[in-house]
Amino acid sequence: MPPDVSDLLDMPEKELEKLFSKSPPGEIPDGEADGTVLVAPGTNLSNPAAKVLHLLAWKGKVFDREKGELLNEVGPLGLKAFRAKVYKEASWFDEKEAIILDYSKTSLTAQWVRDEIREVAPRLYLGLVFWERAKILHFALKFDE
Repeated sequence: MPPDVSDLLDMPEKELEKLFSKSPPGEIPDGEADGTVLVAPGTNLSNPAAKVLHLLAWKGKVFDREKGELLNEVGPLGLKAFRAKVYKEASWFDEKEAIILDYSKTSLTAQWVRDEIREVAPRLYLGLVFWERAKILHFALKFDE
């Protein structure tokens, strides 16, 4: 059975990394995805932290496949900000192909951030966040069917 977001919240970090490593990049997505920050995955803090962060900080991403770009939905109102270029390239995590969300040339505020995503189930992507080259966080993106 393919994982869903609640499964990702319950997985320890090492399991998330194994899942990311064995998953294909999938197609570059298009449209709006609901985002979930995977804080302290596999612990009792994961679910409440994800809910608070979704309410107050980050709601998801809106992809424009044709332009090769995305915007993040941030804050309680879901304002669209922090543009990134979207393309496929080797992952910093394991050198296998991933979908790269690159803020280095599109955002002064997030220029040190690079996200990488792979499709772990239909319309569900698991992501890694890098600050410069240090992996700092996991997240999930769920697209409506």
